[in-house]
Amino acid sequence: MKLASLLSFLTLACVVPATVAQKSHNHQADQVNWSAHEWQAPTATDSRGPCPGLNTLANHGFLPRNGKNITVDMVMDAIHDGFNFDKGTLILRVAAKLGLLTTDEIDNYMLEDLALHGTLEHDASLSRSDIFPDGSGDNLHFNETVFSTLANSNPGSDVYNITSAAATLDQRLALDMIEHPDLTNTIKEFFVRAIESSFYLSAMGDPIKGVAKKELVQIFFREERLPIAEGWVRSPVLITNEILGNLTGRIQELSNWTSGPGCPWIRLQPEGDVSIV
Repeated sequence: MKLASLLSFLTLACVVPATVAQKSHNHQADQVNWSAHEWQAPTATDSRGPCPGLNTLANHGFLPRNGKNITVDMVMDAIHDGFNFDKGTLILRVAAKLGLLTTDEIDNYMLEDLALHGTLEHDASLSRSDIFPDGSGDNLHFNETVFSTLANSNPGSDVYNITSAAATLDQRLALDMIEHPDLTNTIKEFFVRAIESSFYLSAMGDPIKGVAKKELVQIFFREERLPIAEGWVRSPVLITNEILGNLTGRIQELSNWTSGPGCPWIRLQPEGDVSIV
């Protein structure tokens, strides 16, 4: 099962279309009892990881607030209930399944497990430092210096869009290569980084146009909070695999990314074995 998820993910990375036909989805967003999902800061014993989206869902109680014993179904339910992603979104379901490779548990993981380098976590993050060969670096906690590249992008506008998202990916990679010249930069990492960009644009903004207000995106990353008080609303459009794939492909097309040396690889277990594909 885990190997099948890996192969599916790498296949997606190579063939996701840049111009998937946009289907019209005008379904009204499901009603959410927001009083049951108020933001709460994590405690010292709660588990949080490198993904601001999952951390946010835990902070609002869509995932267990302690960030532990997370299952694939819990993740898919949470991203639907919190952001209105389709539970059948293949890209996100495969990613949720790959989280199981980061732990020795059979069917669940803690959010902090996702910091295992080389499975889903990757170099040149939008909001986290790399883990360096000497073991230094912090790929678990938010880093304002790293995030400043995204925060300061698209100057003169109050929104981020697919053009600024692609430029931010290129700039983050260029800056990271100065500090970490031996970073891993294959098609796998590029695909994951592009998905993450399409995720924040669609979750915090318009998933069809790929436009999101800067204020909302910045709160999402910095505070790992749904910016309801600032005017954010859950997408009225069901965010399907087609919609997310379309945004991801458009960001990839606009990027000037080139592959680094080496083949795509993935860490298969916490003990450190990797598979080169």
